[in-house]
Amino acid sequence: MAPTLEVRDVRKSYGDFVAVGGVSMAVPAGSIFGLLGPNGAGKTTTIRMIMDIIAPDTGEVLIFGHPRSREDLRRIGYLPEERGLYRKMTVTEQLLFLGEIRGLKKATLLPKIQHWLERVDLGRWAKSKIEELSKGMQQKVQLIGTVLHEPDLLILDEPFSGLDPINQELFRELLVEYRDQGKSVVLSTHGMELAERMCDHICLISRGRTVLDGELREIKRRVGGNSYRLRAEGDLDRLRALPEVEQAIEHNGVVKLLLRPDAEGPDTLRRMVEFLRVHEFRSEEAELEQIFMNAVRDAA
Repeated sequence: MAPTLEVRDVRKSYGDFVAVGGVSMAVPAGSIFGLLGPNGAGKTTTIRMIMDIIAPDTGEVLIFGHPRSREDLRRIGYLPEERGLYRKMTVTEQLLFLGEIRGLKKATLLPKIQHWLERVDLGRWAKSKIEELSKGMQQKVQLIGTVLHEPDLLILDEPFSGLDPINQELFRELLVEYRDQGKSVVLSTHGMELAERMCDHICLISRGRTVLDGELREIKRRVGGNSYRLRAEGDLDRLRALPEVEQAIEHNGVVKLLLRPDAEGPDTLRRMVEFLRVHEFRSEEAELEQIFMNAVRDAA
């Protein structure tokens, strides 16, 4: 099956400034795909090229297995990082407007709007003006407006901004439900913990270039396989000084230990017991945040 979205070596420069210097990725159907990277990495520029808001200097964007067309864009729900709601409209008026510009009729929209408002706990705010809502509530309205026309692909740029943990979890549930319908979600976020819980595939970009791309579980096996959990008493500064230790972060008595790729766990353990009293030492799957930080550092 062709990817829902494929980006082939897109590039974009503004004079001498290279905003995107070569990004490629493929979003499988029925997946949540994380577009990750530090501030200024080129994520938003890449999304704008996908959405045909700006044109790439070179490269190609394919949607649903063929070069992107204006008709394909109608099958996408796009939530930009810069939010845009009419503050004097009521919630229902705003959502009717967003649905109608997608070609939906009022009679079709009203039950959809009511369903979604109840789903995100905004039912009693239907007649309130946008300016009366909190930032998080406005974010819910924007998400509803993005999905009203039931797109096959969602592209969300920092959708969790302004949400408290409870509503972050609500958004996560909604996006997982969307994926389980066989549709695809591209999620640009700085929240590594949420991305790790949600994403099936990721593309990590740094300085405008792809540095990691693929299935998250495979990436963890490939680049995060030398991670260990350590509980020990003794001189942790001496542990960090070992040449095979790349990173040692202690929290609540547990050390997350990352060894260099060519290091062997048993050999490191034999060296550690010379100056540490080791209670636990076991291999552990690397966290996405750790992989993220190491990949960005290596790409610098």
